Amino acid sequence: MIKVCKFGGTSMADGNMMKRVAAIVNADKARRYVVVSAPGKRFSGDTKITDLLYRCYDEVMQTGSCGEAYGKICARFLGIAAELGIRTDLADILDQTKADIEREKSADFTASRGEYLSARVMAELLGFPFIDAREVIKFRPDGQLDADRSYGLLYAALKGKPHAVVSGYYGEDAAGRVKTFSRGGSDISGAIVARAVMADVYENWTDVSGFLACDPHIVENPAEIRSMSYKELRELSYMGANVLHSESIFPVRSADIPIRIKNTFRPEDEGTLILPTKKYRYSGRTVTGIAGKQNFTVIFIEKSLMNAEIGFTRKVLSVLEKHGISFEHIPSGIDTMSLVIDRDQLKDGALEEVLREIDEAVSPDDLHTFNDIALIATVGHGMSRSVGTSAKLFDAIARAGINVRMIDQGSSELNIIVGVDNENYERAIAAIYDEFFRREENAFGL
Repeated sequence: MIKVCKFGGTSMADGNMMKRVAAIVNADKARRYVVVSAPGKRFSGDTKITDLLYRCYDEVMQTGSCGEAYGKICARFLGIAAELGIRTDLADILDQTKADIEREKSADFTASRGEYLSARVMAELLGFPFIDAREVIKFRPDGQLDADRSYGLLYAALKGKPHAVVSGYYGEDAAGRVKTFSRGGSDISGAIVARAVMADVYENWTDVSGFLACDPHIVENPAEIRSMSYKELRELSYMGANVLHSESIFPVRSADIPIRIKNTFRPEDEGTLILPTKKYRYSGRTVTGIAGKQNFTVIFIEKSLMNAEIGFTRKVLSVLEKHGISFEHIPSGIDTMSLVIDRDQLKDGALEEVLREIDEAVSPDDLHTFNDIALIATVGHGMSRSVGTSAKLFDAIARAGINVRMIDQGSSELNIIVGVDNENYERAIAAIYDEFFRREENAFGL
């Protein structure tokens, strides 16, 4: 059996945590390949190494050289090395890294050095070979992962190596420069390694024992999710359940490799098993999980006979494309269309310009906006098996005295998304949770 293990920033925060990681890896001979993040926060008020590196980049761009931020980074890594008693001359590596950052003058390169240094330290601690992600993870000219090439390079680099540590979060673009994934992208790196070696399991180690049915800051002691499908993971991660990067499923999904979320602080906990959809078995619950995001703007468009006007949707979306704006959802009716857009994309007069251009492009009968909207996704394969799921959901929201501003249900019957005012966000989630978890537990003893 082959397991690929990815350890997040909390798991790498200091020397003691790295010792814990080493013990976890050494406890199971199947844990052969390890991917690591940059050190995260050690305590409340601490600063993640990646954030310090972004400050370092700003210093370089302003003054031409690394300053205070890089001094803090060096102190942090030298402290870790001292705690671990590793033999590598980390001071020389840090000096070279400083010179490289000042030469490259690249935000991506600078940010990637946290994972690079972390992996160098962990490889020394475990006694495993170090693999620089720059050499084995490649991006195409369009900025997307060159998956087949990356899998081939990783397979060749790891062939004959029973163990290795691979740096997460970054690779190399078509021009030969370091390129990072989005924040949290070490999850993607781990999945790429798992796919390259055709692992039996991809273990993602973090500071929680898997997914919870909803945000514990909103609902006290929500139910644990023991298993879910790739599709459910994708929906929940996209809507704000941030245990795992939403894009990390794609490499492993193509090879039907399961993912298990594990807790570095409680390695004995079962965690959450994420399975290929075709291997998923119904849990007995109607709903698997609830997640949401706040601060959306909805552009409402109404025009009689919209459906008969060839190219109507294209004309509207071309306005968004012109301004580099993406949308979250497009609920529509026979004569209406709504564009749900993250509020942060509509700053500095962009909204007014978009509205003006939509008005010019399609001459709507009505064009207006709703602001400060929250989206809540109720997700689960069991929803298609249960009669009256939608009625129960909307009854629960109504009992809480909340007005639904928007409804969007996927054709797969896997999720129902509702839009409510930001001020009602937490109450709506609590009401939905109460309906599908506490009431079902009382009714069926789940």
